[in-house]
Amino acid sequence: MSDRRAPRSALVLGATSDIAVACVAEFGRRGLQQAVLAARDPAAATDAVAAAAPDVRTTPRRWDATEVSDHRALATEAHDHLGGIDLALCAVGMLGHHAGRAMGPEQVDEMVRTNFAGPAAALAAVAEVMAADGRGTIVVLSSVAGQRARRSNYVYGSSKAGLDVFAQGLGDALVGTGVRVVVVRPGFVVSRMTEGLDPAPFATDPPTVARTVAGAVTAGHREVVPVPVLLGPLFGVLRAAPRPLWRRIAGDR
Repeated sequence: MSDRRAPRSALVLGATSDIAVACVAEFGRRGLQQAVLAARDPAAATDAVAAAAPDVRTTPRRWDATEVSDHRALATEAHDHLGGIDLALCAVGMLGHHAGRAMGPEQVDEMVRTNFAGPAAALAAVAEVMAADGRGTIVVLSSVAGQRARRSNYVYGSSKAGLDVFAQGLGDALVGTGVRVVVVRPGFVVSRMTEGLDPAPFATDPPTVARTVAGAVTAGHREVVPVPVLLGPLFGVLRAAPRPLWRRIAGDR
């Protein structure tokens, strides 16, 4: 069923993500008509979206979040091709679960650039283009892992924390331009990215995240969205827990 408040055009950063594909499918059911799929493997992104959202017209674009010099060109090309960007979805990320101290300097650098520095630079370029039009919504997929460091994935968590804070600040900076930013913080999501890992409490799946994202975008007033919603107040408490207690609670998860 079409929703007149839903976006008609979208730029998807990290379009091979299971969550990204689910979001395109969900918005497709609500009236999304066309999307630029930016990914390292644009053919795979196109195939996945075609299977999940066959009515959405897609344009593939090879794009790497760490190639900062290409970000402004991508934003401009997507804007011109779509006739304006109603929705920009940032679903870029790599997981380093149970890596921690096992990650060497090069691996840490790659994760920080992939999960934080690269996407942040891309969002700056996209925001510039969208603000010039005076409309649209930017959705940034963060993670509850960024709410408090755990010894098993503190590199991943810290990179997501950086992107989360950047996105919040970007949203504040865009107030008055007609562009808003929605930060989405899922917990454990059962997907290809987490394949082989034991699901954490309150685990969810890509379609559930997608429905929450679509609801937040069409509602027009939510800025930070935990998935599931219970994780919001829960981590409000856990962030205040003494570190020795938190280490016991988090364990090796």
